[in-house]
Amino acid sequence: QVQLQESGPVLVKPSQTLSLTCTVSGASITSDSFSGVWIRRPPGKDLEWMGGIDVDGITRDKPSLKSRASISRDTSKNQVTLQLSSVTPEDTAVYYCTVGFGTGLHRTTYWGQGTQVTVSS
Repeated sequence: QVQLQESGPVLVKPSQTLSLTCTVSGASITSDSFSGVWIRRPPGKDLEWMGGIDVDGITRDKPSLKSRASISRDTSKNQVTLQLSSVTPEDTAVYYCTVGFGTGLHRTTYWGQGTQVTVSS
């Protein structure tokens, strides 16, 4: 059974860098079918795709974040990490880590529990 555990600070000051870690258990992020995605939901708004990483470590991020988002992985710890620099109160949101395994009809996406992050001085 695949499980995700998110960790990181719940309060970040403006202009600082937010760092969240997603630890995956029950499957390996070195699996050929692996992909990881970070999503957030600001208060009162829809889910927002922030970026992702694939099994080869290739990343992509949402252009509107203006390169503030950086997604990386640590295969030795089976973790995927999100760093968001120069945060502002507009980055306040519930942040979710999601990972996918399998292909086609057999692909399954798993979600972390969500981390409420507040940006405030």
